[in-house]
Amino acid sequence: MMKNVFYIKIRRIKNAIYSVINWICAIKNNNFKKTIDSPLTVGCINKTRRKNMYKIGEFSKLSKTTIKALRYYEKEGLLKPTFIDQYTSYRYYESSQLLDVSKIVSLKQAGLSIKDIKKVLDGYDMKKILEAKKRELEKNLINCNIELSKINYLLEGKNMKNEIFIKDIPAYIVYYKDGIVADFSKISDFALQAGSECAQTNPEIKCVTPDYCYISYLDGEYKEKNIKIRYAQAVEKVGKETETLKFMKTNPITAICIYHKGAYANLRNSYNTILKYIEDNGYEIIDNPRECYIDGCWNKENENDYLTEIQFPVRKK
Repeated sequence: MMKNVFYIKIRRIKNAIYSVINWICAIKNNNFKKTIDSPLTVGCINKTRRKNMYKIGEFSKLSKTTIKALRYYEKEGLLKPTFIDQYTSYRYYESSQLLDVSKIVSLKQAGLSIKDIKKVLDGYDMKKILEAKKRELEKNLINCNIELSKINYLLEGKNMKNEIFIKDIPAYIVYYKDGIVADFSKISDFALQAGSECAQTNPEIKCVTPDYCYISYLDGEYKEKNIKIRYAQAVEKVGKETETLKFMKTNPITAICIYHKGAYANLRNSYNTILKYIEDNGYEIIDNPRECYIDGCWNKENENDYLTEIQFPVRKK
């Protein structure tokens, strides 16, 4: 370490000696212009220039910003030193740059990324950038409120068997069939008939993976007999329609959901639980609820083992 410092000092002394010799020769030959870039000349000019500037440590104290942060801002192109000594690599800043630091810190505290801060400093419309950030934060706030309401729901000691959750359901291409069933026990048969009809009409069409299908109720009131329903199955593409089989693209939705374990006759209990949650947490229902049958008579012998997911499309009031 000491050896390196010694060599650096020797090199600087040699440069200074060569500069003095060049300067003397230049004056002697009336060729002062050629010496303007010599280390000694530049040093004299730089000394005058640096008179009203602050070294990075001094500027750090004035701006209440760490040296590490100032170097980072320089690296990212946010704040360049007014002057960098080419021989010592010392960074110098002007007092006017305190305003730039203040602006950078303010935008950073507002949550803007380095990329967006650079855009603002380069002259982009700050209002547009801030409005975009505001929309992002508002969306995050909604998600935080959803998570908070979920935590409160669990802290209140609600029945974990009927645990409510919220999920986003994407848009799907579905084939669907509307019809009337005598009662709830006939829903499975209706769904199988719709699937069979689609397979006969469109043998090349495949269901999406993972599978998504549902039943929705189309009556304007609760009914236990002669129930008007729609069965829909998500598929990979639109196919050929018939008089009773149609295709459409669903809208993406946010749904409040609950798993119901047991017989369909007891679905009412799960509906009451989810409706209470919707009311207590400031949501409104925007479409008919959906029932997705995960386990049923096709793979379970005991109806107490049936598993149904109930989905209510909602939005915040």
